[in-house]
Amino acid sequence: MGILIKPIVTEKLTMLGDKFNRYGFIVERSANKIEIKAAVEQMYNVTVSDVNTVNYHGKKRHRYTKAGMMSGRDNHFKKAFVTLAGEDKIDFYSNI
Repeated sequence: MGILIKPIVTEKLTMLGDKFNRYGFIVERSANKIEIKAAVEQMYNVTVSDVNTVNYHGKKRHRYTKAGMMSGRDNHFKKAFVTLAGEDKIDFYSNI
């Protein structure tokens, strides 16, 4: 598996992509900013000017079942927000 797991396509990030040329990705938790920058530049053929990362810890979840109360948590994950240089754009819908 590569460093980039999947792009984040939400209303807020679509607006940021249009206005400020920023895009979001779910990335491998062990990846650093330099590796993320290289992976985005290689995959989308763009020039990256800035990378910001955020670590998210999985929420605890509880549910009631016939066997009683089950508890667990969601997986931890890491988000990367990438700012592109110049007039570069990423089109996530071109492969559909």
